[in-house]
Amino acid sequence: MRFTSEQRLDDDLLEREFTLGEIPGILWTPASASASAPAPLILLGHPPLGLHRMYPRLVARARHSAAEGFATATIELPGSGDRPRWPAGDQARADMRRAMEAGEPVSDEVVDALVLPLVDKAVPEWQAALDALLALPEIGGPVGYSGGVISIGIRLAVVEPRIVAAGFFAGSFVPRAMFEEARQVTIPLHVLLQWDDEGNDRQAALDLFDAFGSKEKSLHANTGGHTGVPQFAGDAAAQFFTRHLK
Repeated sequence: MRFTSEQRLDDDLLEREFTLGEIPGILWTPASASASAPAPLILLGHPPLGLHRMYPRLVARARHSAAEGFATATIELPGSGDRPRWPAGDQARADMRRAMEAGEPVSDEVVDALVLPLVDKAVPEWQAALDALLALPEIGGPVGYSGGVISIGIRLAVVEPRIVAAGFFAGSFVPRAMFEEARQVTIPLHVLLQWDDEGNDRQAALDLFDAFGSKEKSLHANTGGHTGVPQFAGDAAAQFFTRHLK
């Protein structure tokens, strides 16, 4: 991991951009974090729209988490931002948009082509980032995962034992193969569902929640579309991570 920039934000939150090989990322640490008092870590997932585009939402989440004493970090997903293009992913995204604009269902083949290779590529990168982040003296466990592409979160929850709790947003297409992986998830889960999300199959989201094997799992459903998440929903997620990471 190589840090490429550093700035102290106005609320004393330290923001450092880094690269891990060819992968860009950002780490936010609260003023309270130190070698003698390392901060628990939350990995901030996000959709494959690019870190620059997602930055305002990511830094807002980082600030909210820092107020609770958590460090947060994120990395650029494969094929996004300034990373090399991923032609197969671009084609699958175009096929998905075409179906949605025509009012047609998105086929399982398109969902598989879009999501499964992304999961296979992204999860080892998240694990490599986690290795590097936990080697920093001011960062400690336990670790949580929050938001982003839910299928990436599912795979991480299955294969990464250092992640002890996860907050998922039921707002992306999920391949049928991921339902079997969901049954292997056993860590505590906090799942947010926007009931009127125009781009989400509500019944599929409910079926996925039912499939999770966790003994502790809670579903928080609110009326409104994809971007209409109420402020109190974020507060509830913060309380969830405080319970499990402190």
